[in-house]
Amino acid sequence: MACWSAENATKAYLRTLKMGTRGKEPDVAEAEFVSALAAGNSAQLMVEVCAGTAGTTTLALVAAAHQTGGRVVCVLPGLDELHASEDALGSNVDYVEFVIGDARRLLMNCYKGADFVLIDCNLEDNEGVFRAVQAGVKHGEAAVVMGYNAFGKGSWLRNGLKIQLLPIGGGLLVARIPAMVNKVEGNSAGANGARRSRWVVRVDKCTGEEHVYRIKSPQKKEVDLKNVGT
Repeated sequence: MACWSAENATKAYLRTLKMGTRGKEPDVAEAEFVSALAAGNSAQLMVEVCAGTAGTTTLALVAAAHQTGGRVVCVLPGLDELHASEDALGSNVDYVEFVIGDARRLLMNCYKGADFVLIDCNLEDNEGVFRAVQAGVKHGEAAVVMGYNAFGKGSWLRNGLKIQLLPIGGGLLVARIPAMVNKVEGNSAGANGARRSRWVVRVDKCTGEEHVYRIKSPQKKEVDLKNVGT
């Protein structure tokens, strides 16, 4: 996954606005955040695993794909959901590859190496799907995994990953699976020495708008104990 691109994130966000999603206000805010995060990370293979019909989150990935030149794959549980999704997406349906099948197997085989995965937490085995994404990450590559409809669904097993729950829409779980994990005890940075980041949500008391910021923690300087006091 490429470095963060503020330009891609902004353009995908604006494209999502222009799409004029007809969902409820929380769903629109959720779609805007998803599109900005996917495009900002320059995602090339975006996979959404739905518990039901594709909707605003799928349109968010379409907006991101327009900006990054990537693919959008939507995994559905059955034919009924497929037909309903085609109707719901309208003219944007041509930008989505629909697949019916076991999401876990698909992510570990056909879509191994997906760099942006969106999981509906209404799925009974959403945590199993998350683990499949972890197993499918290719060596030397990273991935961003998001879970929507996350409120009241618990959290995913961390396995050393930092997973954050954001109060956007129905709740968003956000996790970044690094390309390489530094297993040296006491070192919170990645193998490349990269700084860790966290998401901060601020609500404007006047307008009620939610603003989400990505903040990188400063790197800690190493101290040579041998030279202390000399």
